[in-house]
Amino acid sequence: MELYEVMRTTFAARDFTDEDVPDSVLYEIFDNARFAPSGGNRQGNHAVVVRDLATKQALSKLAEPAAKRYTAQRAAGESPWNTIIPTKLTEKEIDATEPARHLTSTFVEAPVVLVFGVDLRVVASMDAFVPRVGVISGASIYPFVWNVLLAARNVGYGGTITTLTSAEEPKVQELLGFPPHVAVAAAVPLGKPVKQLTRLKRRPVEDIVKLERFDGAPLKG
Repeated sequence: MELYEVMRTTFAARDFTDEDVPDSVLYEIFDNARFAPSGGNRQGNHAVVVRDLATKQALSKLAEPAAKRYTAQRAAGESPWNTIIPTKLTEKEIDATEPARHLTSTFVEAPVVLVFGVDLRVVASMDAFVPRVGVISGASIYPFVWNVLLAARNVGYGGTITTLTSAEEPKVQELLGFPPHVAVAAAVPLGKPVKQLTRLKRRPVEDIVKLERFDGAPLKG
């Protein structure tokens, strides 16, 4: 496929056919995705391919607490898991919420789940002393994760980046044998999409790119 078409049609796929994703296809995907950049080119990216049903069920279960909070906050009109605007819900209300099915079911229904980790020993966290939640460390792993999804789209597969299981990182590390210095960055259920979307809705360039300042004039084509 042409590069721009891949970029414009890689969507969050959560419904998959029964078709498997062969190891040979995964190898091709990772063989191209590994050229993603990372801080200092230290390449601390890791991935585990999960096919075992029991392990996928365990991942689904580990996603439930975060999915409950996400679902409850969405229903309350809040921005889920936001660190700037705290929730008004009680923990009891969150715990009593039934999580949206698509948030947990894809772990079991996808033919394969890719769990991504990043070795924090080789990550340069430039915002380590900034008084907010850290985001910079992700620059050393998420380009790799996104490259995997782009490469998957190029060969007819799809998936979505989920971070729900990261809320239970120690349990995921134990489940998959991650050492403590490897952070659980994302899990990607992957497969052949039931329906391939080709028209995605995104904000226009003028809304997201400004000249010289955050409140500057919009970039025009």
